[in-house]
Amino acid sequence: MRLGVLDVGSNTVHLLVVDAHPGARPLPAHSHKVELRLAQLLDDRGAVSPEGVERLVSVIKDAVQAAEDKGCEEVLPFATSAVREATNADEVLDRVKAETAVDLQVLSGEDEARLTFLAARRWFGWSAGKLLILDIGGGSLEIAKGLDEDPDVAVSLPLGAGRLTAGWLPGDLPDPADVKALRRHVRAQIARTVGEFNRFGAPDRVVGTSKTFKQLARIAGAARSTEGLYVQRGLTRKALEEWVPRLALMTAGERVALPGVSEGRAGQLLAGALVAEGAMDLFGVDELDICPWALREGVILRRLDHLPVPSPEPVHP
Repeated sequence: MRLGVLDVGSNTVHLLVVDAHPGARPLPAHSHKVELRLAQLLDDRGAVSPEGVERLVSVIKDAVQAAEDKGCEEVLPFATSAVREATNADEVLDRVKAETAVDLQVLSGEDEARLTFLAARRWFGWSAGKLLILDIGGGSLEIAKGLDEDPDVAVSLPLGAGRLTAGWLPGDLPDPADVKALRRHVRAQIARTVGEFNRFGAPDRVVGTSKTFKQLARIAGAARSTEGLYVQRGLTRKALEEWVPRLALMTAGERVALPGVSEGRAGQLLAGALVAEGAMDLFGVDELDICPWALREGVILRRLDHLPVPSPEPVHP
């Protein structure tokens, strides 16, 4: 069957269309993405502004049309931290449903972490052993660890690259004092969770998902996306420690010139790098593997798990 997953995130609204059935790997068929930056369309009260709601409704209408054009039998719509934390979230959800017929399901931060963990587990398989996953989104950082498909522990912290950039790094060229303050804040937040994770023992494999980790790995020398989905990509803490001070001296325009860095994410890259470096340091991670699958794939896999599996045809002698 052809499924669509509609992800209303802090940075983008992304429709991913896949061909899938139970027991098989979902095959991407189409991607429709708009950089809405919903987290930046909040007013002083933390509500999505009228302009933001109008733009969100318009973007979702276009995504619904794209899903129909591509023959989706079902669309799985969800929203993450930008909508979850908006003071007028119920109003936004009601407006979207009334004007687009899309019933956005708001995921909790823990749900995000668990579904992302499921995607990483399915990608790397059981042989990967105990996994620790790190996912840096626009609004939050998700961390999960476990041996099975459902992690033993999963948390979400308000340490997304977009959120931190807007709140801590004003202006195009970061002030060194602001960078230092943000570094201290990030590490204090992450450190509160380390003990809870350490109770479950050391991971056999550490995995980074999300656009932030992919871009950091790319500027550190990982293979291009054009080289294929199955090329192994990784990121070392040593490389991050070398790149963070360099990124802190660059404007967003200068970061765009780096390999694999998109214009829309260049402004957030320093904040994302500080989170990645802090997480790897505090969890004692020297190197992690980049996983192509993350939250959207986790949502699809969970849906497929609940589809009936066809019975085998009877064999007649």
